[in-house]
Amino acid sequence: MKRFYQGLAASLMLIFVVQEGVMGQTNNLNVTTTAVPFLRISPDARAGGMGDLGVATTPDPASTFYNQSKIPFATKDIGIGLTYTPWLKDLGLNDVYLLAASGYKKLDDNSAVTGSLRYFSLGNIQFTDFSGNQLGSGHPREFAFDLGYTRKLGQKLAIGLTGRYIYSNLASGYAASGSTYQPGKTFAADISLYYHGVTEDNGGWNFGLALTNLGGKIGYTNSAVDKDYIPADLGLGASYTWVFNEDNRLMVGIDMHKLLVPVPPTPTGDATTDSTNIVNYHNKTLPGSWASSFSGESQFKSLQFSAGGEYSYQNQFFFRAGYFYEDPSKGDLKYFSLGVGLKYEVMGLNFSYLVPSGSGTNRNPLSNTLRFGLTFDLDTHNDDNTSSSTQ
Repeated sequence: MKRFYQGLAASLMLIFVVQEGVMGQTNNLNVTTTAVPFLRISPDARAGGMGDLGVATTPDPASTFYNQSKIPFATKDIGIGLTYTPWLKDLGLNDVYLLAASGYKKLDDNSAVTGSLRYFSLGNIQFTDFSGNQLGSGHPREFAFDLGYTRKLGQKLAIGLTGRYIYSNLASGYAASGSTYQPGKTFAADISLYYHGVTEDNGGWNFGLALTNLGGKIGYTNSAVDKDYIPADLGLGASYTWVFNEDNRLMVGIDMHKLLVPVPPTPTGDATTDSTNIVNYHNKTLPGSWASSFSGESQFKSLQFSAGGEYSYQNQFFFRAGYFYEDPSKGDLKYFSLGVGLKYEVMGLNFSYLVPSGSGTNRNPLSNTLRFGLTFDLDTHNDDNTSSSTQ
């Protein structure tokens, strides 16, 4: 149990990032794993309906999770979003879920403050030792709390900065191999840019860049060596909006993500060499780990893609579809998603559904994933609360 987190996370979370690859692609896998992988779960029903598209879409209260620099271009002064996601329901898990809350407050026409919370419950777990003896039960849980500030740099460009506190309690108080496990804690930051070229009457292009989860490693013992990387990520996105008339518009977009975590060393069969390689792997500096994530393998295979679209009618009814793609050697997660939204005055409802795919051992464990979202868009002045471009 020296690398306790990796073993426990594999059993508790069913290896969220790589599950389908493990089930259906047993050969030629070269998967990069991290601690706190719940930070890679899309926490928003709107984005979930578009294949997890979110870096350059039009601003909404959940923009804090994807690219908070979109917020200054929101048309309302205050936005609040709540989302509930039952997780891995297709595998018969009924007590694993993600709760997410996000919001922003515009300080003026050029700046805003943001905040968000993600809480991931892994249900009730019965712990055992290597011999199968019961050690008691526990309730593993993780959360991340964010605060941020974003500001326009010009008429169409904005920048955002976010600070994040991450807490992960997987097996606090249990002991094995001479170590007592404790909650993992660390801090991280996001830096984002957003170009807003869409106009209300003519549509146009949006572009986004987001560097997320740039922060310290996380460990579950007092050992300074046994710490794992968190899922630092580089996201690039673009979207285009067509305005057909005052009632009908269509937005399509694509995101590309690159995990800024080095690939673990391949075992050589020599115990001394492998031990040295593992120590060197975990002892990389943070800037060094981000830089080395671009070396040593085909970089195109390490990319993830989200493509999707959203059709809106009278800015009240929304229909969404999307596709997520990951290379077979990096986990092989592939799925279609669908979503709908309804907006009435200040309140909006969003639903997304991950379309089942595969069968038997090749069935995607994320099949039938549902997300339920509620949003509120408010003004602090006395204008009437007509519908806005946020969903």
